[in-house]
Amino acid sequence: MKTTFLFNKENLFIVFLFLFSLLINQYYGNRGVFPIDSFSHFDAGHRILLGEYPFKDYWAVSGPAIDYLQAVFFYLLGVNWQSYVLHASIINAVLTITTYIVLRNFELNIYYSFIYSLLFSVLAYPTSGTPFMDHHSAFFSLLGIYNLILAIKYEKKLHWILLPIFFGFAFLSKQVPSSYVIISVILILSIFSLAQRKFYWIKYSFLSATLFILLLLIFGKIQGISLSSFLEQYIFYPQTIGKERLDNLNFTYSGALGHFKFIYLAFLPLLYINLKKIFSDKNYFKQKNFYYFLCLLLLTFSLIFHQLLTKNQTFIFFLIPVLAAFSHISLSVYRLHPISLVYVAIIIICLFVTAKYHLRFNEDRKFHEFSDVNFELFSHGREIDKKFTGLKWITPEFKSNAKEEIILINEAKSHLSNDHRNKMVMTHYSFFSAILGQKLFSPSKWYSGDGTTHPVKESKYFTSYKNLIVNIIRRNDIKVIYTISLESWLIYNYFDNSCFQEKKITEILRSYELNNCEVIDG
Repeated sequence: MKTTFLFNKENLFIVFLFLFSLLINQYYGNRGVFPIDSFSHFDAGHRILLGEYPFKDYWAVSGPAIDYLQAVFFYLLGVNWQSYVLHASIINAVLTITTYIVLRNFELNIYYSFIYSLLFSVLAYPTSGTPFMDHHSAFFSLLGIYNLILAIKYEKKLHWILLPIFFGFAFLSKQVPSSYVIISVILILSIFSLAQRKFYWIKYSFLSATLFILLLLIFGKIQGISLSSFLEQYIFYPQTIGKERLDNLNFTYSGALGHFKFIYLAFLPLLYINLKKIFSDKNYFKQKNFYYFLCLLLLTFSLIFHQLLTKNQTFIFFLIPVLAAFSHISLSVYRLHPISLVYVAIIIICLFVTAKYHLRFNEDRKFHEFSDVNFELFSHGREIDKKFTGLKWITPEFKSNAKEEIILINEAKSHLSNDHRNKMVMTHYSFFSAILGQKLFSPSKWYSGDGTTHPVKESKYFTSYKNLIVNIIRRNDIKVIYTISLESWLIYNYFDNSCFQEKKITEILRSYELNNCEVIDG
């Protein structure tokens, strides 16, 4: 009878965690938008359904896996905002349940496992709410680390087979932080193999990685994506961005230590216990607990290093409940009472920190630059299109007048829908293809002025990007280019002024009618 009760209670906790982690992200994913980030995979997912693919039909520096996953959600559930947010919500739910299962595999008390997993769900995807490349890359990396920990613990073939797949999807979501984590995993497995004299895992992971890459190549071939385009856009060009950021990296106490103090605090008990064992037990390097510790240590450093390099807001505070949980587990060596004051203190600190960052990043939407926005001034997304039903529309740029922004967007929408020519649209509002149901042939998913989204003149890949634009125009017989809320340099950075007849249509919409242009006409 007791076993049945526990079994039912476990299932109840899992169902609750799944629903809560899904619904909390669904709620915050509908709370305002930061166009360049919030819509980064909206049109891209729709474009795949229209037969337009990354690397071939638009420049892609990151996120192809997310684009294709979003296309699946759109195909199954329809092209709308709720199915878009659901993509991130499902990832949040899967990670939350996986966290709970991993903690239970380390025999952490069912209630503690539930609490830590619940707190994780609050700090994980809701900070963005919508699919975002950094989050996907970090979360697939976390799944890979969870899988590696279980592979070392149980030494089952399935875990070694899944290892390259998780990290493959992490890398195809974004090159970093996944690359840092992958390098860390290679280091961990090298030490593990040499210390344990265990090399059996190599054949399973190697075969899995080989099959994954082979299927990827076949898939790319079917889609008409050339390997050279993939390598240039996804491997070589981003390295120029990373090098520049690395050269400008400046370590400060407040940046590297103070900003992540609660992550370090959550990790402190785990660090102390493992350092104590390292110095007191010369054979500790051969014990599995050492590798669990090493996995979490290098994952933490990888994500912090990524945050120091990236220009995005901090999103890795989800590490706090994970590290606190494993610190809790590590304290079991002292055989403390299940409700010891030490455990209670860890939980209280974790609750406090989760509440702090929940208010800052979920309620105030700091990740999307909403810190000083009054959300009561929102308008309804359905005023733009019924596909945005449920979205509370407000952006940082029009924080005091969401209605005005919607009017401007609708003016652009009306003009574009009445222009039946083949046209190219460049904008941060990456949803016009979806709401118009048309191919708009944007050569990039985003448009920044610093070369992070596509090559600018100073880049050695400038010509490649320019050729991509020219080929899109020629191949699709483009007659006019439109920009929405973007400056004209975006056009004239690649083509001479004489190639176009520029016209300001509305406050945010400009057209560039193609004249005779030798570069474009060939």
